[in-house]
Amino acid sequence: MTKEKINVFDYAETIDKAIKKGVLLNTNGEKFNSMVIGWGHLGIIWSMETFVVYVRQSRYTKPQLDRTKEFTISVPLGETDPEIFRVFGSLSGRDVNKADYVTLVEPSVNHTPGIKEYPLTIECEVLYAQDQDLDKIPEEVIKHYYIKGSDEGDFHTAYIGKIVDAYIIKD
Repeated sequence: MTKEKINVFDYAETIDKAIKKGVLLNTNGEKFNSMVIGWGHLGIIWSMETFVVYVRQSRYTKPQLDRTKEFTISVPLGETDPEIFRVFGSLSGRDVNKADYVTLVEPSVNHTPGIKEYPLTIECEVLYAQDQDLDKIPEEVIKHYYIKGSDEGDFHTAYIGKIVDAYIIKD
């Protein structure tokens, strides 16, 4: 497999559309893990290209991010395998070896692999992490996203990742 280096901002529209459907946030702490995320954004902060992700406090991904301080984002280019989406979107890496469901590709800069099946890859190092300040979240947002079902009271941590490499995985 080869990697075609890209300017990630040339793919901003593709990434934005994919986030709305779900992209993969990958970590590699005790073991490889990945989860579907639908919140995140590409941007610039402190004159650096960044990708921001939001992870609930209860997720297996959170302690891995806190420990390793790095992640990759894997974005589909075309159709996705519904089984990958189902497993990565509903099962915890605590209980399932998600590496069994995809083809891992060695990273270029950090230690967290990309995924061949989701070939647009963004490698990031965490610059900053911040738990949500509940006093600053509008009440209607809390009611809609945090006060219902199994996620009640399970708030997010925001992670700003400095983009250290971006590429498309090719056969």
